[in-house]
Amino acid sequence: MSTGTGRAPYGPGAEAARPSKGERTRARILDAAAEVFSRSGFNAVSLRDIAAHAGLTHAGLLHHFPGKDRLLLEVLERRDLIDARELFPGLLRPGSPAPEPARRLRLLLELVARNSRTPGLVALYAKVSAEATDPDHPAHVYFARRYRYLRTELTGIVADLQRAAGAGDALDPGVVAGQLLALMDGLQTQWLLEPEAVPMEALVRDFLDRLGLLPADGAEATDGLAAGDGTGTETGDSTGTETGDSTGTETGDGSEAGGVSR
Repeated sequence: MSTGTGRAPYGPGAEAARPSKGERTRARILDAAAEVFSRSGFNAVSLRDIAAHAGLTHAGLLHHFPGKDRLLLEVLERRDLIDARELFPGLLRPGSPAPEPARRLRLLLELVARNSRTPGLVALYAKVSAEATDPDHPAHVYFARRYRYLRTELTGIVADLQRAAGAGDALDPGVVAGQLLALMDGLQTQWLLEPEAVPMEALVRDFLDRLGLLPADGAEATDGLAAGDGTGTETGDSTGTETGDSTGTETGDGSEAGGVSR
């Protein structure tokens, strides 16, 4: 049954302080869980499997995570927090100014490019989001809210790009946002099946260009995620280990955070 206790992605206070020894152990568990979940899905994995992969005893893992449901939600939250730091700063720090439209588009495209270097995490989201369509799945509420927030934020980005391009309101930003989100998710599934045949970033660029939303400079990725400036580039392609110090630890048990996949 769905626990209903999982926080939605992002939200004020979601960023963690520099990790303690215990938090580093939690991060190690989260890395192991991300890899095992991405390989086998949520339902086929046990806490003992994750503990063994992390080099811990079952009891040692239970000291940090009393249940598999909570562990899955923290794996998902940690990745979303990384993505949100620059792309959706207002969700983490209310009142923070959003980057300029062209920069937000660069960050979005860089996120797509980064996903092509982290197949394990892409597989995790693809598998678990499909499983979570079951209302009794522990991540059902999480993913429903996540997509709601993504549609809202992407609608804002599209509206900003339309204004910057002088495109007026010929296209409904909400409709375009929904299409863009569906495109990115669909491309990820195709890419997992046949990576060489599906250039995700190029296809997303083409979609935006056809709508007149790609800036004249092509929104070339000159900074941000792809440039490795500490805004979320991972060091591995399957475990989701970050180069930064965020461990995705909880900031308030059971609290709801209002607040992206991608």
